[in-house]
Amino acid sequence: MNLFSRFEAFELDVLKEVGNIGAGNAATALSRLLDKPVDMAVPKVSLLPFEEVADRVGGSEQIVIAVYLRVEGEAPGNMFFIIEEESGKRILRQLLSMYTEEPNGYSEMELSALCEIGNILAGSYLSSLADFTHLAMAPSVPAIAVDMAGAILSYGLMQYGEMGDSALLIETTFLEDHQSLEGHFFLIPDPESFDKIFRSLGVVGE
Repeated sequence: MNLFSRFEAFELDVLKEVGNIGAGNAATALSRLLDKPVDMAVPKVSLLPFEEVADRVGGSEQIVIAVYLRVEGEAPGNMFFIIEEESGKRILRQLLSMYTEEPNGYSEMELSALCEIGNILAGSYLSSLADFTHLAMAPSVPAIAVDMAGAILSYGLMQYGEMGDSALLIETTFLEDHQSLEGHFFLIPDPESFDKIFRSLGVVGE
C-alpha cells in the first residue's frame, strides 16, 4: 500500500488547510478559556512513517509531556499532543501565568491545565478534519503522561492494538510576547482508517 507516492500536492494542501482551520479554532477556544488573546502561527503539516514519530520529538528516550486520546467513529485512530518538558513549563508560565512549584516536576493542577490545552487542540484539529472528509470522528476523554516518548507510544500500542504505519504531523506554534512555544500534534489512524481518509480526499487506492 504505497499511499505516500499517491498523496500528491493537492491532497497535502488540503491537509495543510485542515491544520490552518484547526489552529484558528484552537486559538479562538484557548482565548476564550484564558480570557486573553492567543496567537498561533500557520502550522507545518506533513506525513511521516510511524517509526519516525519519536524522532520528531527528540528520540525515544526524550522525556516529554503527552496528551493522548482515542479517535472513535468512521476513521478510528490515536491522537497525541507532545511537547518537551521545558515547553510545558513555558506554556504554563506564559499562557496561564502558572509557575511550576517544583523544578523537576508538575503538580496535578499543572498537568490538568496542560491536558486541557492538548484536549482543545486535538478537538479543534479533529473537528476540522471531520468537516473536510465528511467522516464522523469524535475524541475520547484525554489522558496525560510525563515519560519517555518511546514509552508513551508503546503504551498507546498496548492500549489500542496495532497502529497504522503512517502519521499526520501538525507542528503547532503558539506566539506569546514575541516568543514561540512549540508542540507536536500527531494523528495516527488505525491501519484501515488512512485509506478511508485518503479516499474521502480524492486519493483512490490501487
